Formats: sequence, C-alpha cells, structure tokens
Amino acid sequence: APWCLMMSLTPSRGCLLDLPWEDILVPHILCHLPLQQLLSLQRVSKSFQSLIQLYLANMRCFDSSQVGPAIPRAAFVNLLKDNEVLQQLALQNCADWLTDRELLPVIGQNHHLHQIQLKGCAQLSRHALVAISLSCPNLRWLSLAHCEWVDSLSLRSLADHCKALEAVDLTACRQLKDEAICYLVQKCSRLKTLSLAVNANVGDVAVEEIAKCCPELEHLDLTGCLRVKNDSIRVLAEYCPKLRSLKVKHCHNVAESSLSILRSRGVELDVEPPLQRALVLLQDVVGFAPFINLQI
Repeated sequence: APWCLMMSLTPSRGCLLDLPWEDILVPHILCHLPLQQLLSLQRVSKSFQSLIQLYLANMRCFDSSQVGPAIPRAAFVNLLKDNEVLQQLALQNCADWLTDRELLPVIGQNHHLHQIQLKGCAQLSRHALVAISLSCPNLRWLSLAHCEWVDSLSLRSLADHCKALEAVDLTACRQLKDEAICYLVQKCSRLKTLSLAVNANVGDVAVEEIAKCCPELEHLDLTGCLRVKNDSIRVLAEYCPKLRSLKVKHCHNVAESSLSILRSRGVELDVEPPLQRALVLLQDVVGFAPFINLQI
C-alpha cells in the first residue's frame, strides 16, 4: 500500500525516485522492505531496476531465506556480485547447490563480515573456511553446523586469523578431534558460545582446554559427545564462572556428581536431577506422580 501511494504521486508533487537515492531511499526506506518485494520492484521500470541494484550493492545483511524457500544459483550470484560491504551473510537454505565456486567470490570481496551462517552447506570444501579466515579478520559469529568438510587444518586457519570470534557452531563436524578444538580455543579466548554437539571424537581433553582458555564462556553444547566424563565437567565449573547453560544430553559418562556443582550455581542444564527424572518416568508408567516423603 505505501508503494502504491508513492507511485500515485503526480509529477507536480514529485515522485519517489526524485528523492536522493544513496542518502534517503537506500538507507532509510528500502531497508525496511523484505528482499523478495525489492526484487519484484525491479520489474516496475529501468529506473527502479537501477535503484534496487544500488541497494543490493550497499546491502549490509543478506539472508537467503528472505528471497524464498529455495533461491536459484544464478539469482544468488547476481544479487551479490557488486556488494563489498556485507556484514552478515546467512545461506542456510542454499545447501542443494552452494559450492566454493559461488561462495568464494562473495567472501573474497567482503572483508567486513562479522557474522556468517553456513549451516548444512555440505557441498562446500575446506577451502571455503580458509577463505573466510583470510578475508574476514573481524568475524565474531560463525555457524558450520553439519558441515562435515570442516577439518583440523581449515579450523587451524580460522583460529590463526579470526581471534575475535565469540560464537562458533561446530555441531556434527565429525572430522574434528580434541587437538583441533584445543587449538581453536587457545587462539580464540573470547568465545562465549560454542557447540560441539554430535561429535563422538570430542572428549575430556578438549572440554578441559575450553574451560581453561575461555573464561568468558556462557553457553556450551556437548550433546552426544560420548567421550566427555565427569572430570572435565568439574574443571568447567571451576574455570568458567560466567557459564549460563550447558547441554550434556546423551553424554552417558556425565553424572549428577559433577552437574550438581553447576546446578547449584543456577546454570541451565538440559538434563533433570535424578529424583525428578525418576518421578517423570514413574508418572509415565502409572499415570500420576506419587507423593514422596523426603523427610524419612
């Protein structure tokens, strides 16, 4: 409706395109419209096409999900070909076709990126992570969840060049072992959020190094890390006073004896205390929670 109103302005009163493009339209008007609508607006006229191209070249945030459920490869390449000022890049729904060939040019010309989302982009290679580490020195947030191509060498490159990292998601990056995680946290001591979920190769050595190197750590996800045991959880409790949440579901070697220390500090855990778990199980069996006299 606002666009229709603006387009209906008579020439004597001025029209939308008479406003300064770079000073008014791009930073103060177009930024409030969904990307999909902006792309449709290109079809109005050649002037609008030029305006939208200018907007795309100055766009600070690109989220592929705003274009639609499946953005075509050619559209992605065309949308970002002139942009050199991106700060946030989210490509979580491009997994079917996104390869190094499409991603590397975007990374190579955008040195101000501080947030990158590549969750599930399985067709990339270790070269993508190396390119990110070399081109994005100010990177603070990176999701590589379910990217099994991430290996120790590419993660080492990331650690060497992106020391400002505050949040890293390495869920199901199954090539990574304790040594690679230790190197990452030794170089990136500002980490506040880290996920190593669904990685059977991660154990106590990595968790203890995380605890000792990352005093600012607030959130740690160890879901399904079968080699993690009580000893490293105790070290985590000792060295990470700012820890707010810990996920250890399906870590069968982690017991309440170590978790109780964190629980007493108010740390959010994804497993219930033994008594509460027993009550829930009993309720599922008999259909009600029995009264238990804990003063016996």
